[in-house]
Amino acid sequence: MTKSNRTGPNELLPIRPATLADVPGVIALDKEVTGLLKPGYWHDMFERYGARPGDSRIFLVAENAGRIGGFIIGEVRAWEFGSSPSGWIFAVQVQARQRLHGLGSRLFNAVCDSFRAAGVDRVRTMVAPDNTLIHSFFRSQGMMAGPFIELEMRLD
Repeated sequence: MTKSNRTGPNELLPIRPATLADVPGVIALDKEVTGLLKPGYWHDMFERYGARPGDSRIFLVAENAGRIGGFIIGEVRAWEFGSSPSGWIFAVQVQARQRLHGLGSRLFNAVCDSFRAAGVDRVRTMVAPDNTLIHSFFRSQGMMAGPFIELEMRLD
């Protein structure tokens, strides 16, 4: 698997478990990246993945001068559709001006280390086909198409 060897100012940013005090920074970063304000969603994500961390739930942040420079959220899930236990990444964001300096890779590696410590040997995620930025990021980390095909149907 190919890993980024870039170093830069983000190399010094500490990565640590999220706290409740980080949620406003996560909300602000997500709004900066997506253009959408979703405070209820992020408070719920913190309650599920940050407030009750354990071997299977991970919510990590990187700080930059008191601001959240990036975050990643994942969980070990098992046996859905016959899948063996795997790490799943639900969200990853890095400030636009801090990209290409290795912070996203460091966050990805940190969550993968947590998954390994929980005893799983693979990581999965889903990406929208038109989100080329995040698709390219995950591909740069060595991820590729997995064994499942997503199906959906409108309910209206």
